[in-house]
Amino acid sequence: MAGGVAIAVDPNVQQRSLLAVVNENPFVLGVAIFSSLGGLLFGYDQGVVSGIITMENFAYHFPRIYADAGVKGWFVSTFLLTAWAGSLLNGQITDRLGRKNSMIVAVVIFLIGSSCQTIALSSTVMFVGRAIAGLSVGMLTMVVPLYMAEISPPEIRGGLVVLQQLSITVGILIAFWIDYFSNYIGGTRCSPDVPYENGVSFSPYTDVGPDGCRQSSASWRLPLGVQLIPAAILGLGMIFMPYSPRWLLMRGREEDALFSLSRIRQKPIDHPDIKSEYINIKSEVVFEQLQHAEKFGTAKGWKLELLQYEDILSSKSSLKRVFIGSAIMFLGQFMGCNALIYYAPTIFGQLGLDGNTTSLLATGVYGIINCLSTFIALFLIDKVGRRVLLMWGAIGTCLSLLFVAAIIGTNNGDLSQNFAAAWMGIAFIYVYDMNFAYSWAAVCWVLPSEIFPLAIRSKGISITTSSTWMNNFIIGLVSPKMLETITYGTYIFFAAFCLIAFLFTVFVIPETRMKTLEEMDEVFGDSTAMEDKRRLQQISHAMENELAAAAAEVDVAVDGPIALELHAV
Repeated sequence: MAGGVAIAVDPNVQQRSLLAVVNENPFVLGVAIFSSLGGLLFGYDQGVVSGIITMENFAYHFPRIYADAGVKGWFVSTFLLTAWAGSLLNGQITDRLGRKNSMIVAVVIFLIGSSCQTIALSSTVMFVGRAIAGLSVGMLTMVVPLYMAEISPPEIRGGLVVLQQLSITVGILIAFWIDYFSNYIGGTRCSPDVPYENGVSFSPYTDVGPDGCRQSSASWRLPLGVQLIPAAILGLGMIFMPYSPRWLLMRGREEDALFSLSRIRQKPIDHPDIKSEYINIKSEVVFEQLQHAEKFGTAKGWKLELLQYEDILSSKSSLKRVFIGSAIMFLGQFMGCNALIYYAPTIFGQLGLDGNTTSLLATGVYGIINCLSTFIALFLIDKVGRRVLLMWGAIGTCLSLLFVAAIIGTNNGDLSQNFAAAWMGIAFIYVYDMNFAYSWAAVCWVLPSEIFPLAIRSKGISITTSSTWMNNFIIGLVSPKMLETITYGTYIFFAAFCLIAFLFTVFVIPETRMKTLEEMDEVFGDSTAMEDKRRLQQISHAMENELAAAAAEVDVAVDGPIALELHAV
């Protein structure tokens, strides 16, 4: 699972197949896929760091990061901590600069951070680069799904959740295999003629010959530098992408919003579908503005942000929704998904794979399974429901991790002489990967978007998103120390949370598949969503009536329709 922002899915919208919508308007899918490069950047960093921290030339340049489990944890988690900050700070930035421009700003920051990592000669520069890149990725994982949701037809927004997750898994997959092949640059060993002092693994303090390290620094600089390419493509390409019509209306730019919507939908401005969707979007914007004015008066900026969060946490029903959304994110991280991604080569080495290159190869296979298993969620999430996937995923991951723990424990942590047990352990890691990818990895982002009513949806999702980033940071920080000190106990620890996740799903998590707003209100014991819906419909009807009245006063040319007069809306 990865960090991001869940895309709001209205269960009352008539769902059409993704293929039908794309055939009608391929432009919107093209924009969404292009925007998802932001998710690919996050996935790529997740995958690339797991490989480079095991390379001998990287260890030669940064021995403390390689050899000290605590420093290694901070190396991985610095990125996650600043990403958490970036996801929180970007709310104000996206409202001021717009979704499109904030993505461009984030890309510029990412290019600076990645460049620092690529050219780093000291740990200080490397850590600074990680921090800067993390800040930008946090910004991107907040704004990219938001942008995709606001430009996409309502009936396919749910599918975009899986598209974003798929983009992240593709990034992880690409990084794993680039790590594998780049490890051969200059040879896989620092000093091939110098045997390892401990006979098992490389030490940057004792296993480097008098001529220094023969493995090229390109072995790790190249994987870090490659991510500059998709980032630059995203930044340059976004210049030509359309603005979000919703944001333009929030800024009072009604004419620009209509033309942008017309471009995105590939229909003329005076088309009935464009007029109808324009009214719907503007109704939502007016609804939110009225809500803010009634509850928070003239508060703006950070004061308004804080008051909105306070309002959410003061309601028992809203608190229950926030608790369920945040708990799902918490469990998704503490089930061990990102620990296995960040430290996959280390884990495969612990399972008896001989040599770093072999571990990287096994890690590449892990990435393939992770990516392909995401397609299972794509086909099943709206057929069998969220709870079924979560329960089966929790059972599968729990049993897999327990088997891995048993294999390592019964062999006293040394599988180098037990070939069959080693590969059995690796097989169960792959089974874990598959079970997590089709269940918790996808559903963790879908479900929060469905349980919050419109008035608190954006703030509710921001809380659940910050939860996953912070828990991701904790797991990234403590996992290397756990793997080093309690070995097989690490897998029992994660398996215990898989069991808790199963029980939490059975007794707490509601099924949201095909639920109406009324049914979701019933689940949480209030009428918030229906009150929001009724008021939104009143605003929409008032706008339609005003538009019809204005149109009646305009002289219509005999030979064709007139353009919509924006000031009349």
